[in-house]
Amino acid sequence: MQSTRSHGFSLVELLIAITIIGTLTAIAVPSYQGYMLGSARASATACLLEYAQFMERVYTTNMTYATNNGAATELPTLQCSNDLSDRFNFDLDNLASRTFTLTATAKSAQAADDCTSLSYNQAGIKGANGGTGATIVKKCW
Repeated sequence: MQSTRSHGFSLVELLIAITIIGTLTAIAVPSYQGYMLGSARASATACLLEYAQFMERVYTTNMTYATNNGAATELPTLQCSNDLSDRFNFDLDNLASRTFTLTATAKSAQAADDCTSLSYNQAGIKGANGGTGATIVKKCW
């Protein structure tokens, strides 16, 4: 007597596989999104430091942050700011002869991050979300 063996999957096996895939997806997607937010934030902090280097070169050349070769100082377009243009706006604030503050403000998908505003000034003080406390700076920088 020959036994007949069915080929394929049973409905129970299919439901178990779908449940496993759904569970893994529910865990992996938020983790990946958090990783992407943190990665973009790290890139923004690096870009702020690159802008700070530009501002120090302006000061070295002109002995003031406010003007660059006789014109008002403006931030140049850097590759890092182009790469992050869909996630951050970079601004130069509090500009005076001896002071400046660089700010990266989150937008679009990056606005879901806990650190929506990053700042850096001429004294090297880092800030986040409007504060300069050690806890928020450690978390965001």
